Amino acid sequence: MIRRWALPLLLLVFGLCYLLPMATHGLWIPDESRYAQISQEMLLTGKWASPHFMGLRYFEKPAAGYWMIALGQAVFGQNLFGVRVASALATGLSILLVYFMARRLWNDPRKSLVSAVLYMSFVSVAMSGGYANLDPQFSFWVNLSGVALWLCIDSRSRRARLGAWALLGLACAMGFMTKGFLAWLLPVLIALPYMVWQKRFRELLTYGVVAVVVAIVVSLPWALMVHAQEPDYWNFFFWHEHIQRFAGEDAQHEEAWWYYLPLLAAFSLPWLALLPSTLKQAWQEKRTHKTGFLLLWLLMPLAFFSLSKGKLPAYILPCLLPLALLMGHTLADTLAQARGRVLQVNGGLNLILGALGLLAIVYFQLKKPIFAHQQELLSLVLVFIVLLGWIIANLLQVARPLRLWAAPALGSWLLVALVPAALPLSVVYNKTPDRFIIDHAEELAGTTRLLSNDLGAASALAWRLKRPDVTLYDALGEVKYGLAYPDSVNRRVDTTQVQQWMNEARKQGSVGVVMRVKGESEVREVELLPKDGKRYEQGNMVILVFPQVAP
Repeated sequence: MIRRWALPLLLLVFGLCYLLPMATHGLWIPDESRYAQISQEMLLTGKWASPHFMGLRYFEKPAAGYWMIALGQAVFGQNLFGVRVASALATGLSILLVYFMARRLWNDPRKSLVSAVLYMSFVSVAMSGGYANLDPQFSFWVNLSGVALWLCIDSRSRRARLGAWALLGLACAMGFMTKGFLAWLLPVLIALPYMVWQKRFRELLTYGVVAVVVAIVVSLPWALMVHAQEPDYWNFFFWHEHIQRFAGEDAQHEEAWWYYLPLLAAFSLPWLALLPSTLKQAWQEKRTHKTGFLLLWLLMPLAFFSLSKGKLPAYILPCLLPLALLMGHTLADTLAQARGRVLQVNGGLNLILGALGLLAIVYFQLKKPIFAHQQELLSLVLVFIVLLGWIIANLLQVARPLRLWAAPALGSWLLVALVPAALPLSVVYNKTPDRFIIDHAEELAGTTRLLSNDLGAASALAWRLKRPDVTLYDALGEVKYGLAYPDSVNRRVDTTQVQQWMNEARKQGSVGVVMRVKGESEVREVELLPKDGKRYEQGNMVILVFPQVAP
């Protein structure tokens, strides 16, 4: 029964909990709107080699991840589902890799099912699967490189081994073209110590050439093309996005070396209580080649990311696949030995978290309501459904730990499926402005010039109207590099220039403005604009439409 129904059931859950909710909420700013706009611009302009953000050079990432998002928009439409489907499919493919890898390692259908359920119910994995950015795609390619590396090690015939090394090269190339040189480094961090440990270093040198050649052949055409179009691309991308981020004194998002340790524990929810027993068993079995490989796969990338000065939570998403395999191995053995105590502890811990969440919502609703408007009643109901579902699911695990071991996954999937539709209006209005822009799209589309003081709002405006020509009003941030080019200096105006810009722009036609007003400086920016425009407000977003004036 496990062999017959495991994959169909997992695919059904994936469709219901990952795919269906993707169109229930607007694009989050700044990330989702940025990736949507860059990939849309590739579709509209046909410039596929060098990424451009609202017409400005944007060299923080390579092109392949944008290609996938653009493909989603080409196939499913330039809508919310089309933007997010690449992330969802990448996550779905990673789930299949977990299932396949577990079968390859242990040839045990139960361990395959348990490992896949654990991985796809990690809240961190499920949440990222419905979020339009490059992390799920990059995680898939790194996951595929790890699986391919094991096939390189485990294959018996020369033909199968050559095919595995070629697959490793392909995965490294696609990972490199999605997010950069880390895709080449991470497999080396795993393979080198493993092959030295197993006294197979000569094999690594001999067959590794195949992976290197395939990776170069796949990625070289794009690398040469982007260099021909934008000679400074590699200088910026290598030094700023890799060397400076890893070791620079002014690295972005600088955190302590231990930053990822508690984060890894949090990312393992709702299976946190299984983590100690998993690590204990893995350490006891570290000398076996299977567990040793999985430990290197988990710990070497984690150590590397911990050494980096610049840190973001999503960097360690590729560590979750080997963690799920180790957890699945331990949990399946626990079930086979009828030891349910650790599962009861896990359910109890999740039960406490769910109860605290429920009490927090009730407290804030009574003291300072999060859902304060009548139209938010459905959202509040959905929040209670999620929390109660989480509590009930984990009560089931506490009551019947051996039979209902997978119950926490139901709470996790319910969380992922319903929370996007349960966001309070304060979040919807301030963090997903594209829905507000839709309400006034007809008026904004009729304008000849567009202006915005916020990169997130500007990219949402550009994506919804399919117009990348948004002038930035006193905004700089991550487009600083692109604005430094001589052909882009007129794409930004500051507070000393905006009145003249408005006067000239209105002589050519009407002007649409989308402002994000969060503080006194933004209020000042609005005050410098003319007073005769139509004004619409929602949360901290303001839309202004100014009519044309006589020359």
